[in-house]
Amino acid sequence: MEETLEQKIKKMVELMGLREATVEIDTAGRRVNIIANEDEWFKKWVPDLVRDFKHLISVMARKEGGEHYFVDINNYRKEREKLIGELAKAAAQKAVTTKTEVTLPAMNAYERRIVHMELSMRPDIKTESTGEGADRSVTIKPL
Repeated sequence: MEETLEQKIKKMVELMGLREATVEIDTAGRRVNIIANEDEWFKKWVPDLVRDFKHLISVMARKEGGEHYFVDINNYRKEREKLIGELAKAAAQKAVTTKTEVTLPAMNAYERRIVHMELSMRPDIKTESTGEGADRSVTIKPL
């Protein structure tokens, strides 16, 4: 009997030996949320684990003819999205107040998209991705 993607993901988390780990999988929404009750040491590894789990789960899903999954561990990505949204709003306010361009730190494509979406409804600014590769960032320009 072949294991489902959900069973494989749960088995992978179990093999990691995380304490009190729970795995929530929404196959329709293509989301995986993992919560683990670990000590402080775990927090510094969460960003790498999110990236690595996303890669592994995407490979497994593609093998079964599926699509990419959104992966979050201990709500890291949810909190990161919130932080990036707040940073975008503050930078937009600074750009409007000082009437100068504000360039945010380098971000990956997903994070830049969050900034563009967060500020898309503001008629007083314009956002633009600048730079190349790993140095690509968002510049906020007052209108």
